[in-house]
Amino acid sequence: VQLQASGGGLVQAGGSLRLSCAASGSIFRIDAMAWYRQAPGKQRELVVDITSNGYTNYADSVKGRFTISRDNAKNTVYLQMNDLKPEDTAAYYCTADAATSVVAPMIAVWGQGTLVTVSS
Repeated sequence: VQLQASGGGLVQAGGSLRLSCAASGSIFRIDAMAWYRQAPGKQRELVVDITSNGYTNYADSVKGRFTISRDNAKNTVYLQMNDLKPEDTAAYYCTADAATSVVAPMIAVWGQGTLVTVSS
């Protein structure tokens, strides 16, 4: 299973971006999906996660500004980011708990980061 993230870029404060992350390969099942971010010199942190049933858990710092969604038919998760702030600048990573077959264990798969830069 591979994850391909896209949608990062440079935006002014107050602007919006939409990140996408598509899973591909031999996929039997995907459970939770999530977005993490890592700012320069800081630890990677959870931004938001979403279960296969659509339950979400947001970091306090993004509540009310970011919205996660997923299309299970496309094995894709999205992150709509509104009212972006300079402190949102980071590399954003998607992850998914996935299994390749009915007998395979669920494993955490990570995509490559996509860089979001918010200028003040």
